[in-house]
Amino acid sequence: MRVDLNSDLGESFGRYRLGLDERVMEYITSANVATGWHAGDPLVMRKTVRLAKERGVAVGAHPGYPDLLGFGRRYMKLTPEEARNYVLYQIGALYAFTKAEGIKLQHVKPHGALYNALVRGEELARAVIEGITDFDRNLIFVTLSGSKAVEIAGEMGVRVAHEVFADRAYNPDGTLVSRSKPGAVIEDKEEIAERVVSMVKDGGVKAINGEWIDLKVDTICVHGDNPRAVEIAARVRKALEEEGVKVVAMGGFIG
Repeated sequence: MRVDLNSDLGESFGRYRLGLDERVMEYITSANVATGWHAGDPLVMRKTVRLAKERGVAVGAHPGYPDLLGFGRRYMKLTPEEARNYVLYQIGALYAFTKAEGIKLQHVKPHGALYNALVRGEELARAVIEGITDFDRNLIFVTLSGSKAVEIAGEMGVRVAHEVFADRAYNPDGTLVSRSKPGAVIEDKEEIAERVVSMVKDGGVKAINGEWIDLKVDTICVHGDNPRAVEIAARVRKALEEEGVKVVAMGGFIG
């Protein structure tokens, strides 16, 4: 049994520092690197890619809405053409740094509100995936396990990684509970570790109302901007390995 452990990194900007990238990188296998529109800048992007290379962590682009002030968590109405080209543009920006550092780009994981919007928006999902395939059809598309976007990616012949979240509560329909609601973010590392092991070995998780949700798990996200991200990532990885689960980059097993 194999699974990838990912985190959203490179989200500092200018003089502002966010996350504990260097320490989180010790435990993950894939890094989703901000591409400058919701967070990140050229210096941060280069530094993060270089760090991933040093640590043997695979790199993916983490494109979002053009919303630095809102950290990409505010919804925007985009045409399919805008969505497609916004994603293509941001992938190209990160690719410049992976090429400069001599490593491959493994995947694309949309960020924040864009990620959530395409989970239900079929037209938006197709546009985002087209932006990815315009650049490289071999890139892995990372999206919420059980979502409509998974189905669309399959129809379009794109490799897809079914993603679950270690520290987020789920609604009964398989979507994430809004961060504005109580209990949306789980903070206890032992509870998080237990949930992750159950997700991987039992193929699902209990929703916030107690209902069971079936989920396919290829990659697990541990949020890098959580103040306890390092200890959570360390505990999750240890728990998985104790259960005999191999933690490896998604590119090594997603066909």
